Amino acid sequence: MTTLDKETQDSLLEILRLAGKITEGTEYPDDGQTGQIDQNAGCRIMPLPARLWDKAARVAVRTNPVNSPQLELPGIDAPARATLFVSKYWGPQPKQLSVSFLENTPADLRARIVSHLNAWNETAGISFAETAGTGDVRISRGPGGYYSYLGTDIKLIPQNRQTMNLQGFTMNTPEKEFRRVIRHEAGHTLGFPHEHMRRALVERIDPEKAYVYFLRTQGWPRDMVDQQVLTPLGANSIIGTEPDQDSIMCYQLPGEITKDGQPIVGGLDINQTDAAFAGLIYPKVLHEAANPREVHAASPSNDWDPSEDPTDV
Repeated sequence: MTTLDKETQDSLLEILRLAGKITEGTEYPDDGQTGQIDQNAGCRIMPLPARLWDKAARVAVRTNPVNSPQLELPGIDAPARATLFVSKYWGPQPKQLSVSFLENTPADLRARIVSHLNAWNETAGISFAETAGTGDVRISRGPGGYYSYLGTDIKLIPQNRQTMNLQGFTMNTPEKEFRRVIRHEAGHTLGFPHEHMRRALVERIDPEKAYVYFLRTQGWPRDMVDQQVLTPLGANSIIGTEPDQDSIMCYQLPGEITKDGQPIVGGLDINQTDAAFAGLIYPKVLHEAANPREVHAASPSNDWDPSEDPTDV
């Protein structure tokens, strides 16, 4: 086990503080134009209510033992460690996640969305299939922007609520937006965090410029920018490749918020590194020795009455 230094420990505690504030019930801007696509809109990884953090960690580890925390954090209790260091991957066994839609959605649009979710299946042994019942993945096209819960966290979401939000998507939405947004959100459902929160990329961002930019373009308060953009992932908690600003999981961030004036270009589609890593984490054929560590419907609220919490997980 690795003991973290005080600076890293303090950073991790700050992540918990910010996540706790987000789960208290942040309101997000809604222009009411559900048929309009904002091509500059950012994605949020939606956090679970704090009361479910410990349960979510136990679900993640039960689903895939490799998700178990690998670090000791002196002074940080078990639920906190779980929040920070339990990965949310589904495990190497080939798997299919069922998909349903909360609104009345035309058949051709449903099929188009599912086909883009399945872009990851070209290399990964995990796929998505529409169901007439209630899906593991539940999609809304209502207000709230673009967001998803991370990996196995979707098991903790009440079945009348979406696990993924794709505000405004219709058959008239440009194909490039299906690739940019839906494939990105599918990546979160597979357990992939935001690539732009790797420390090497976060260090390129000027915080004060970022606060101004995201307030203007997304309506995000400072705490939201801290939580979604400026707090780097701990290097020891990451299963992945070297930082990759071309990854589909990386935001496009303009030069106006970076220290050197150069943009973080972001990914517009699954790139070769994304595809290869997805195939490693989720192999098409399960090998006995595989170890990934080696390599409410329209409401955007991220909380609900505790009586709605799933009890069968």
